[in-house]
This record gives sequence, structure tokens and C-alpha cells, in this order.
Amino acid sequence: MGFVARVREFVQEVLVEFRKVTWPSQQELINATAVVLVVTVVLAFFLGGVDIALARIVERILR
Repeated sequence: MGFVARVREFVQEVLVEFRKVTWPSQQELINATAVVLVVTVVLAFFLGGVDIALARIVERILR
């Protein structure tokens, strides 16, 4: 089997699998995106707070 034939077969199989996918509705996509954004912001603030706290602890230790 040549390279071109293998590529063609692969692309055909990918297209078959894409037809099996259940794509989310627009509202589901918006909700999932909102959840990701909120979790990202909360985690960023948490990690920022931990970073500041640890920096101050290390600064006091090194004084």
C-alpha cells in the first residue's frame, strides 16, 4: 500500500469518526466556556495569593 493510499484511507476514517461525534449546542458551548473562564480566574487569584504569601515568608526568613 503506497503512501498516498494510506493517507487517503486515514482521511476517510477520520471523516467517518467525525460523523459519529455528538457536537455540543451553542448554549452548552457557552456554558462550558464560562465555567472554564471562571475557574481560570479563581485559580489565578489563588495562585497569585499563594505566591505573594510565600514570597513574604521567604523574605522574612532571609532577613
